[in-house]
Amino acid sequence: MAEFTLDCLGEACPVPLMRTEKKMAELSVGDVLVVSIDHSCAMKNVPEWARKQGHNVEIEEIDDGEWEVVIEKTK
Repeated sequence: MAEFTLDCLGEACPVPLMRTEKKMAELSVGDVLVVSIDHSCAMKNVPEWARKQGHNVEIEEIDDGEWEVVIEKTK
């Protein structure tokens, strides 16, 4: 199990989602991807997409308007 980070700060939809999808495809089951987001649209889309794919998702608010979406690849 490895942990990877993806900095999407300052990027608007759909860029964070596209980058997250691409990075998740490269990971192995059990790996964790931490996506840094500061755009409210991406804050909704990225976790929603990951859950639909069956991955485990946790969201942490780091600062006002800045979040880390932690995605564990499950399949």
